[in-house]
Amino acid sequence: MLVYLRLLKESFSFAMNALRTNKLRTFLSLLGVTIGIFSIIAVLAAVDSLDRKIKKDLSNLDKNMISLMKMTFAPSDIPQWKRDQFPQVKYEEYEYLKGALNNTQEIAFQMIVGRESIKYDTRTVTDVNVVPISYEYIDIQGFEFESGRFYNESESNSGAPVVVLGYENAKSLFDDADPLGKKVRMYGQRLTVIGVLKKQGASAFSMGGGNDVSAYIPVNFIRRIYGDNNKTLMNVIVIKPVKGVDMEAYKAELTQKLRNFRGLKTEEGNNFFINVLSGFTDFIDGIIIMLNFGGWIIAGFSLLVGGFGVANIMFVSVKERTNLIGIQKSLGAKNKFILFQFLFEAIILCVIGGLVGILLVWILTLLLTKILDFEFVLSFFNIMVGTGLAAFIGLISGILPAFLAARLDPVEAIRSGM
Repeated sequence: MLVYLRLLKESFSFAMNALRTNKLRTFLSLLGVTIGIFSIIAVLAAVDSLDRKIKKDLSNLDKNMISLMKMTFAPSDIPQWKRDQFPQVKYEEYEYLKGALNNTQEIAFQMIVGRESIKYDTRTVTDVNVVPISYEYIDIQGFEFESGRFYNESESNSGAPVVVLGYENAKSLFDDADPLGKKVRMYGQRLTVIGVLKKQGASAFSMGGGNDVSAYIPVNFIRRIYGDNNKTLMNVIVIKPVKGVDMEAYKAELTQKLRNFRGLKTEEGNNFFINVLSGFTDFIDGIIIMLNFGGWIIAGFSLLVGGFGVANIMFVSVKERTNLIGIQKSLGAKNKFILFQFLFEAIILCVIGGLVGILLVWILTLLLTKILDFEFVLSFFNIMVGTGLAAFIGLISGILPAFLAARLDPVEAIRSGM
């Protein structure tokens, strides 16, 4: 054991000596390993950070949440031209399903509209994510309030001119003043602020930028302005089943009841999509896997170049130390001792290049986290992956030079070094 520890120490000394005596050559050769490890770990760190953010944002949501609409979240076999002919879900269908669908906790009706501006006095907030939705959404989403409340059933059904503001919108319009009861102007009309949501922060999943920059208004307020047949808007029925429900049976019941309400014949296909949140998360997981795969392919080329560079260093090192190898073997050093000596040296050189790459990724994550409103994380697992991969590249790159060094004849090696 002591022999191998001494061997490791000598190999480390040789590797450091190679770095000191041939700085430019070693730097250029290890650059490929550094870039390769940097590329792989940077991609893994970015994808892991995105995955962690998405899972954190979805942790408070029911994965069985359903969005019933004419569009699909996932790829579909139905051609686009046919999907374009699907009708919008209607307010009457929302009212029908509320009374007809079993095992349902809440159903809400939403309209997806364009961005809007909100004015108060001399101040204006632009690019506001307006969410027109019925009153049940408070029980589906479970909002937390900085102050005030969500609109009730009566205000929702009548389309009352009331609004619930996201934290950032309220801050921009009113600073530290109390927004409740104030009149803001949207769509050319005055709406009363009845609630302000708690600050949520950036969300990887939130549509339109998240709750902080959103404004919630009764869906019937928008229906009164735009009507029910406006092709520039998108209608959605948001459904939250009871916990523990058999989702396949639930979707089958929902499909059958909506088909019956629309009068679809048996031979006709569905002209709507049942989008389940869990299916959307599976779709996101697939994208993350593809991003990881793409990152490995791109970085693999850099690692290949880096491996050739390290192999070049080791061949040169064997050539320069041929005389020393002959002396070691003449003094009784076994082939495996010489083999391990050069293998360890190659591995140490690659690990140094890999650690530099990991260090660059760590610095990059700190900078991006500080600049962007997003937390980039370099996990211990990714550090171990990078280090292990660098060591593996060193092993592969050094195996042939080490084998040639171990096979040298001691007499010929000493003679060639003279």
